[in-house]
Amino acid sequence: MKEKNYFVYFLIFFFFLNNSFLIAQSTNAYLIPRNIFVGDKATLVLPLPASNQNKADIILTSQSDYLPKDPNIDFHRIILEQRTVASRLLIEFTAFTTGVIELPVIEIGDVNYPGLTVTVNSIIDERSSPILSGAASTLAIPGTALMIYGSLALVVIFFLLLILFIFKGRSLLKEKIEKIKRRRFFHSIYKTEKKLRKAVLQGLDKRIILDKLSEEFRIFLSFLTGINCRSLTASEFEQTDVNNIFLSPFFRSCDNLRFSGTDIDREKITKLLDDLLRFLSDLENKQTNINNVITEGNTI
Repeated sequence: MKEKNYFVYFLIFFFFLNNSFLIAQSTNAYLIPRNIFVGDKATLVLPLPASNQNKADIILTSQSDYLPKDPNIDFHRIILEQRTVASRLLIEFTAFTTGVIELPVIEIGDVNYPGLTVTVNSIIDERSSPILSGAASTLAIPGTALMIYGSLALVVIFFLLLILFIFKGRSLLKEKIEKIKRRRFFHSIYKTEKKLRKAVLQGLDKRIILDKLSEEFRIFLSFLTGINCRSLTASEFEQTDVNNIFLSPFFRSCDNLRFSGTDIDREKITKLLDDLLRFLSDLENKQTNINNVITEGNTI
């Protein structure tokens, strides 16, 4: 009889000892992260006494039959680590209700862990009216400020250039067009001079060469000055705005050779081409305005 009483006392003592041990386990547990809200994934860590030897981890996953079920909690994984230094129980879960929630009994490694609780906070501030907090401020994308201020700077520069073009752009554009036209005119007359010089060396008809020289040079002067020089005689060049000490003698010499009726000396034609080339070179180097190419009484 006494042996039975001792056995009953031992069971009662073991029961209270086991309960006190489990309560201690629950009070020592902590959450990672410390504060969790509804829908947050968290881990409850319960420190355990050191094991007498290192053992392999016991892991319960969603495919395990012993993983606990709860309508308010979604358990992801439970790990029991048994080490000689320190052991611990890790419970990974997601809670879907607020307040103090008691977890169902955790059964792992032939040991039950009841009475574990977690506190889940609400995203609603309970100290004020139940209104969700305001929206977070917009996050600035790296380089946004540079893009905005750079775009504004480009717009300002564009309008400044537009204003500058309105006041000065037209005259600059006109001047540029005149320079391009002037370059084309000179290119054309230089090309003609080379062709005529080549024709002289090849012994072609000298009168045809002189006719071509007189015609092309007059066309060049007409385009360059804006005055119709095609029908002007050598004497008429002195009576117009196109008054230059070079032009009248040049065309007079050319006309004398064309209408002399005698054989034309090739060297005289070559000399005319040389005079034309020097005149063009001097004219081009001075970069005179197209509408004022020839100054009165001077060779340009």
